[in-house]
Amino acid sequence: MHSGGSEKGKGLSEALPHYTGHRERARQRFIEIGGESLKDYELLELMLHIIIPQKDTKPLAKELLSRFGSFSEVLGAPRQRLAEIKGLGQTTITHIKVIQAVGQRYSRDQIVRDRPILGSWTQLIEYCRAQMAYESIEQFRILFLDKKNLLIADEVQQTGTVDHTPVYTREVIKRALELSATALILVHNHPSGDPQPSAADVRMTREIADIAQSMGITLHDHLVIGKSGHTSLRSLKLI
Repeated sequence: MHSGGSEKGKGLSEALPHYTGHRERARQRFIEIGGESLKDYELLELMLHIIIPQKDTKPLAKELLSRFGSFSEVLGAPRQRLAEIKGLGQTTITHIKVIQAVGQRYSRDQIVRDRPILGSWTQLIEYCRAQMAYESIEQFRILFLDKKNLLIADEVQQTGTVDHTPVYTREVIKRALELSATALILVHNHPSGDPQPSAADVRMTREIADIAQSMGITLHDHLVIGKSGHTSLRSLKLI
């Protein structure tokens, strides 16, 4: 009788996927030390398990990191490049993009909670990096602020190619007036990864600053976001 029970338990154990124990240990490790302490492949593996519960996701996590470089770059990778990875179908890719959007929304909400933007600069930079650092095309966005430097709106004004975004000064000022904004922060990304501003970036920024000032609108800064970091034109004394 005892022997039969043992054989039954053994059969159940053998029927479980080989990665079940590892997955449970990974979840337990997350509970004990939190996501911040996990390596990229560990956190990515757990995320993929939520999306693909019937598969060992450790090899896939490592392949994605090998291809794209980091957790954030995996989330920010274009759909067509993700589709090149064996084991990633369109449904899975959509789920990855949903998780990316959740992270971006969380970052945005951290800077919108009735606090002056200029008083939470670190969170602002983290938000901009989450939104733009890993995009494959240039994106020009504007943060519109009120007289207390609270965020009125965050809008993508233009998108462009891999290295150029057309920016129309008239449209920037027009939108600021429509929103009754009294201050602006300009932000754009460099898909190349290098956050150093170009001569064209500097010229465009100064043009917007001059016209905005004549309309009683302050340009606080222009941030250039790249994978390797960010640059502030104000800090560089370029505006």
